[in-house]
Amino acid sequence: MKINGNAIRPGMVIEHQGRLWRAVKIQHTQPGKGGAYLQVELREARDGTKLNERFRSSETVERVRLDQKENQYLFADGDDFTFMDQESYEQVTLNRDLIGAPAVFLQDGMVVQIESHEGSAIGVQLPDTVVMEVTEADPVVKGQTASSSYKPGMLENGEKIMVPPHIEAGTRVVVNTADGTYMERAKD
Repeated sequence: MKINGNAIRPGMVIEHQGRLWRAVKIQHTQPGKGGAYLQVELREARDGTKLNERFRSSETVERVRLDQKENQYLFADGDDFTFMDQESYEQVTLNRDLIGAPAVFLQDGMVVQIESHEGSAIGVQLPDTVVMEVTEADPVVKGQTASSSYKPGMLENGEKIMVPPHIEAGTRVVVNTADGTYMERAKD
């Protein structure tokens, strides 16, 4: 499906230069001289190569529709992750490179969306947030204001994140899977 160059949004997959690219970041720019354009950071869907490209509103690009299927995460074996199709119970094994950085937030039984194009898996969409336990948290430094200060904390999966001063070891928190940041204390 053809779309205007300025209609690209983060997360969209487009066909450009004969390859599939996922838009990671976008920035609208309107220079003092010349027409406005969209500066887009693209990541190649299969090998992860990055490309920065400018698209003007007069240009058209091909937006790629991906097939999405719900799969349940089963287990990891080194850098390979095994998922099971929710309908056919077939198992699919994907490499860590295909999943990317959010792979550290996979939990047993988690339901994810596996995206494929022409029968070949090109990505995994995790839920937007995940609840995890903080296993280590530095003590609060006296005199810090609670409004803008954060301290280092370690999650149960070994990832380090910045948490507010009131979070202690053993507290369950909600973490954004896209960038690995603290969102709020879990309500359970």
